[in-house]
Amino acid sequence: MVNLLMILVISNLPGGTFSIVAMDPETEEWGVAVSSKVLDVGYVVPWLRAGVGGVATQALTNPYYGPWALDELSKGKSAEEALKAVLARDSTPEDRQVGIVDTKGRSAAFTGESTMKWAGHRTALYVSVQGNILAGASVVDSMMAVFQRTKGSLAERLLSALEAGEKEGGDRRGKQSAALYVVRKRGGYQGVDERLVELKVVDNKEPVKELRREYELWQYAFLAPAYLRLSKEEKGRENVFVERAHSLLQKALGSNIKNADVYNSLAWEFALMKKYTKETLEAARRAHELAPDDANIMDTYAESFFAAGNYKMAVYWESQALKNEPDNKFFQKQIKKFKEALRGQ
Repeated sequence: MVNLLMILVISNLPGGTFSIVAMDPETEEWGVAVSSKVLDVGYVVPWLRAGVGGVATQALTNPYYGPWALDELSKGKSAEEALKAVLARDSTPEDRQVGIVDTKGRSAAFTGESTMKWAGHRTALYVSVQGNILAGASVVDSMMAVFQRTKGSLAERLLSALEAGEKEGGDRRGKQSAALYVVRKRGGYQGVDERLVELKVVDNKEPVKELRREYELWQYAFLAPAYLRLSKEEKGRENVFVERAHSLLQKALGSNIKNADVYNSLAWEFALMKKYTKETLEAARRAHELAPDDANIMDTYAESFFAAGNYKMAVYWESQALKNEPDNKFFQKQIKKFKEALRGQ
């Protein structure tokens, strides 16, 4: 058995931290959002396993709480049972703080009596919020309230809760790092793994703000396509995933984002599914407006018109793309498809 005293000497990370662990039962996602006045808090606190649960281990951190708890949850144990098991394996549990959400959304948390004040936690179905060396109890109370009333993806709800905690004072020593992780079976890029969302800020004067900035771009480029892919793979959840992706399309169209790639990515994904064609065309138009000479965006515009049944405009925009890149084999296949559809009208 690993020498626990050695573990504690090597791994203890003194630092104030506020975190939230939660589950989305509709999409079977588990996630953790965390911030602290320590370097790279995302390297130590969050532990997640798709289909099993999530853990945040902090205060004088024993990182083994993460794998220990997830192993217990994988055996069918509840969050409370897993919590009791990991505390029993630790020689100084009074120094620890941990939050756990299990496969059924049951939550459990522990704040050791030796953790630095203010320290405490709040739990509810599908969520656990915890923090130490905080400005006050309002940090965790606000995080819980915001999480429970916020709509949208689990990632958005977690990040909104983290922002609420910081607004209430967060770690009373200051700011340095933050992280946002969400897992789901086949949630990763093209379904290769479970990493649906994986973002962290290692060292920044405004880590939560930087995390939000990164997420605002990342969600459109990776989260929306993942939801649309999962809508094709998950029978019985098609509408849930499509609506999650659609909400991101609407969010982008209601924003002031000046990033052609964001609009182009969304337009392309929705055009292929032939859904929400009016909004898809608007996203493609904005992409073209921001990057008028980009042939790939012209191709997306053409595909968006094709999805909307306007084959004449699809041919026109694909022709424009081919003017820029006459030897592009994909564009040549595209215009052939569009012309055949136009002839068949």
